[in-house]
Amino acid sequence: MKYLGITRRRRFLSLQAHQGPQLRSLAFLVPAALAVIAIQQNTKIAPQVDVQHVQKQIGIALPNHESAVLEEAYRLFGRLPFEPDTGSAANHDFPPATPLNAPADSLVGDTGGAAEPAPLEQQSWTNVTVAPGDNLSLIFSRLKLSRNDLQKIVSLGPDTAALKDLKPGMTLRLRTTDGAIDEMVLELDQLNSLVVTKSNSEFAARVDSIEPDIKVRAATTTITQSLFVDGQKVGLSDAVIMKLIDIFGWDIDFALDLQPNDHFSIIYEEVYKGDQLVKQDRILAAEFVNQGKRMRAVLYNDAAGRSAYYSQDGEAMHKAFLRTPVKFTRISSGFNLARRHPILNTIRAHRGVDYAAPIGTPVRATADGKVLTVGGGAGYGNLVEIRHGDAYSTLYGHLSRFARGIKRGGFVKQGQIIGYVGQTGLATGPHLHYEFRINGVHRDPLRVTLPRSLPLEKRYMADFRQRSGPLLEQLDTMVARRDSSRTTYVAQLDSAKFLQAADANGTN
Repeated sequence: MKYLGITRRRRFLSLQAHQGPQLRSLAFLVPAALAVIAIQQNTKIAPQVDVQHVQKQIGIALPNHESAVLEEAYRLFGRLPFEPDTGSAANHDFPPATPLNAPADSLVGDTGGAAEPAPLEQQSWTNVTVAPGDNLSLIFSRLKLSRNDLQKIVSLGPDTAALKDLKPGMTLRLRTTDGAIDEMVLELDQLNSLVVTKSNSEFAARVDSIEPDIKVRAATTTITQSLFVDGQKVGLSDAVIMKLIDIFGWDIDFALDLQPNDHFSIIYEEVYKGDQLVKQDRILAAEFVNQGKRMRAVLYNDAAGRSAYYSQDGEAMHKAFLRTPVKFTRISSGFNLARRHPILNTIRAHRGVDYAAPIGTPVRATADGKVLTVGGGAGYGNLVEIRHGDAYSTLYGHLSRFARGIKRGGFVKQGQIIGYVGQTGLATGPHLHYEFRINGVHRDPLRVTLPRSLPLEKRYMADFRQRSGPLLEQLDTMVARRDSSRTTYVAQLDSAKFLQAADANGTN
């Protein structure tokens, strides 16, 4: 965990916006509860707390970054958590927002959910930013728009399904005449908008998309602090780092195996709307060196249009089994046939691995299979047992509860959540007990050689080698530069050259 650095990285998702990159890199440092209590202190929906104490704790948890938390609090809730309610935002440089407890009719402007006065040259357009708890019906009511138009629009079916699932922060633009809708535009994301237009009293919907620019970038670095911190230093987003983990996750246990001076190189896409970066997208090729072991992966599309990652020899990176059933945790007890049981105080074989994790942590099936058992199992407590083909089976014990839909005789997919970590049965603390069996014989899950998925078909190998060549040569160049200078390396590449190699479908 020390070198992964993501224990609490998802706990500030409610605080993402213009301070997003800075906050996301710090998010794993402070419990979400602390921030929520602090932010809500003056919104009249939080319990009474010692404000000075909370303010001090924010300073301890985020030294030199209190302003980022407070700015985001102001943007989301309309005031600072430790500021008296003056009713004015004139003295602040960041955008105002409406408190969560404001009545529906007072929600006005882009941050509150109702109409913002349009510029003079666009008087017929009204801009709405969706507020928490908003839906299309509430917005129409606030703006005194035609209920008949509302009914016709939502009746368009799948074409307007996005209007039934509005998310806070979405932008809705409406062009109206005397309360009747002429045109409505919902920004689905930075590249796509849902457009509803009226002609002869009838409505029609379409999705308008902007063709983005795709650029290819490369980065290489050495892990000195954590995978996420060092990845961010060379400009990688959390999403790309998670994709990197997914690609190599069958060969590397990222919770346990990472060491200082491990290093990686990556070639990936960036999606632009004009000069604005929209997102970092696919990884085209990557190399990871873990404890001296070098692994490479290249993205390849076959003739049927199926995409997958393969080693430079055409072996599938995706294995038939995940190495671990829970993400980013620690091992509290390993495979040991002569372990003294902590409760029974007798020598009793421990034919599995225990992963310590908080109660409620999701547990995932390590491979596709058929559920053999769901229920209580004496010392195992709540357990799920899954058969994978003829030779393999896995068992997951001490669960607090089972995932919805998991039942005996049902089928599960690799990575599907089957239950949640608990402390049922003979357990001294919350953890998952995981067993791996081959032909009924228990094997150490951490050491067993996992079966691989099928390699790339032979008829595609010549095409794969030809198209992966430029990507592998670029990785060689990056690795050589890193090995010679021991520094990070970031570069923009010839996008046309590398996208052509990645996007063409394979030939027989």
